[in-house]
Amino acid sequence: MLSVSDAQAIILNLVQPLDRQRDTEVVDLLTADSRILATPVTSPLDFPHWDNSAMDGYAVRYENVQHSNAEQPAILEIVEEIPAGYQPKSTIQPGQAARIFTGAVIPAGADTVIMQEKTRREENRVFILDAPKPQEFVRHQASFYQAGTQLLPAGIKLNASEIAVLAAAQCPQLSVYRRPRVAIFSTGDELVTVDQPLQPGQIVDSNQYALAALVRQSGAEPLILGIVKDDPVALEKVITHAIAIADIVLSSGGVSVGDYDYIDKILESLKAKIHIRAVEISPGKPLTVATFPTPHSALYFGLPGNPAAVLVTFWRFVLPAIKKLSGITEGWEPVFLKVRSHDELRSNGKRETYLWGKLHLIDGVYEFHKAGGSHSSGNLINLAQTNALAVLPVGTTLISPQEEVQVLQLSNG
Repeated sequence: MLSVSDAQAIILNLVQPLDRQRDTEVVDLLTADSRILATPVTSPLDFPHWDNSAMDGYAVRYENVQHSNAEQPAILEIVEEIPAGYQPKSTIQPGQAARIFTGAVIPAGADTVIMQEKTRREENRVFILDAPKPQEFVRHQASFYQAGTQLLPAGIKLNASEIAVLAAAQCPQLSVYRRPRVAIFSTGDELVTVDQPLQPGQIVDSNQYALAALVRQSGAEPLILGIVKDDPVALEKVITHAIAIADIVLSSGGVSVGDYDYIDKILESLKAKIHIRAVEISPGKPLTVATFPTPHSALYFGLPGNPAAVLVTFWRFVLPAIKKLSGITEGWEPVFLKVRSHDELRSNGKRETYLWGKLHLIDGVYEFHKAGGSHSSGNLINLAQTNALAVLPVGTTLISPQEEVQVLQLSNG
């Protein structure tokens, strides 16, 4: 049985990111949020586009005002008013100033802006009551970005700040990686859909709905293949179809050692290489990870059947795989925080144990509050409204209240 860290290393080593030549598409900027940039972006524009004012005030020649103070103010003639979006007409001569507003172009001859709070105006004259620093409040052309250099690198997720930069750089369309395709199906004779009445012994297939939501939140495209009965022929048919259409395949159930757990045998019959069969994790010990001979490149995850185990193994193993596959150049691995535990946390110490709960900010310090009720792998109810998993390493049986604990914050993007 593999350790959690060894299993993660194997999985990430198996993932090949989408190909920049083959797996891209062009999208409009307005629909590019949360997509992964496939090619570096440059712009023909300098930022700022021209020297401009960072303040409402007066554009002046520094040499005229460098010794100004309230007792002996420099007195300058106002020769022009320059709002934003206006091209100055005047060249500022010695003894002159221009009224200027934030973002407006610095007129020729001026090299400094005096903020209006440090001036007094009388008709067409301005009195400078305090000496500025040289070039104060002037944003120089190309000081933020020089035209023709790389503006944004490939392999980053486009969030609001990146979208704003691209809009300012007049990039109406972008090359992004296509969304990874993730096939999802559930196995088990006992499963029914949400709209079917329950008969004795049946349970609703919540796994498929949870996995579809998690896949969408990760930026990938879920391909829903439904419920498959515990029948080897039906299972082989759906697996064959899934590996032909998807980059990643997620099945839930059928990977343990019961009489009706057929997944591993079917994978072997399809010439798959099974890299992982079980992991030292609780919940989620029965985990199958497999790859297939060419031409299929799908990565197969046979997840446990119990709903809490499905969610934990997705967050711990599948989400990093989707991130790496998506074309992101770094940051695939889960990120753990060290926080204070509000509650007593226990495990038997035999496997790396994940307990779900909620992070609260208490007096500026994050604190983990364990969800109430049973932490059984079959208990889905108390997972609702949680946002973190506390991790008890192998060999750790107790973390007392107020002790430090490592926590995986649940972020799906």
